[in-house]
Amino acid sequence: MKSFTYAGSPARILFGSGRSAEVSSAVKALDCRRALVLATPHQKADAEALSERLGALSVGVFSGAVMHTPVDVTEKALKVVKETEADCVVSLGGGSTTGLGKAIAYRTDLPQVVIPTTYAGSEVTPILGQTEGGRKTTVRNASILPEVVIYDPDLTLGLPVGMSVTSGLNAMAHAVEGLYAQDRDPVSTLMALDGLRAFRDSLPVLVKSPHDPDARAEALYGAWLCGTVLGTVGMALHHKICHTLGGSFDTPHAETHAVMLPHTAAFNAEAAEQELAAAAELFGGSIGGGLWDFTKSIGAPLSLKDFGLTEADLDRAADIATENPYWNPRPIDRTSIRTLLQQAWEGVRPD
Repeated sequence: MKSFTYAGSPARILFGSGRSAEVSSAVKALDCRRALVLATPHQKADAEALSERLGALSVGVFSGAVMHTPVDVTEKALKVVKETEADCVVSLGGGSTTGLGKAIAYRTDLPQVVIPTTYAGSEVTPILGQTEGGRKTTVRNASILPEVVIYDPDLTLGLPVGMSVTSGLNAMAHAVEGLYAQDRDPVSTLMALDGLRAFRDSLPVLVKSPHDPDARAEALYGAWLCGTVLGTVGMALHHKICHTLGGSFDTPHAETHAVMLPHTAAFNAEAAEQELAAAAELFGGSIGGGLWDFTKSIGAPLSLKDFGLTEADLDRAADIATENPYWNPRPIDRTSIRTLLQQAWEGVRPD
């Protein structure tokens, strides 16, 4: 066994049906009394209902969170934080809302309570991805990690099937890259594999029975595991490419991860054969082809061109993705990345 360093996450996790009712006590446990509720425009009504349940503990709602956490949106939210004298934020929703809460915390060190309603997993990471000037950058800092995360499967019962599938695949990408991370450890590997298993078992059920409570709970459990892996170890090529496509071409976040995952896994399959062996077995023995087959079977998008990208865009994307590349088990060069992007654009099954 190789040497390793392990540091557990200090985040407090509350998991179970109905546990979102504990949000008031979670705010009070942080010694906070003036919570600002965050949401996207789509979930404004849910955020207002949550604010009402918080009663005197809430100072209002900011429902302007959007995908990729643009800095200008964060600045608007910070003005509301200052005006309301908020002493914490409660983020209700998926990765867009969680990202806004983390961006606020990074700049103010305000405590965060997150109530995820998708499977993105970013709520348990000290990582913030934000966009400005057409580029997406990431920063890692202890202040970014939310203090409390409340996982209530009941809140995901109405999550549309398409979003369930793509956000689940987004989370799975964290686990796959965690398996060959330079700083992986035995605990992160165990969590990654069980997270992948949880989604392999639950997503097909949800496609057929979206309101199945057991499958919803299993998927949310997988989201926690895969997100924790993301917050524990470093990511590689897959995340660099997805940040490039999202930040520079505004492709949809979860859908981009869903399309790219089989291709980036296949790209690294030989270089990380031993590390990916157990995951490959979960998907029929071939990590790239198996993930593509799984993605197709649950109705997820398979092609980048469905997002409006042109072949000309792929040249620029390859240039950006190979600038300051993340560490990766297989060496990265522009030609191979351009080929990988072409295959993902066409939506072909990777070998």
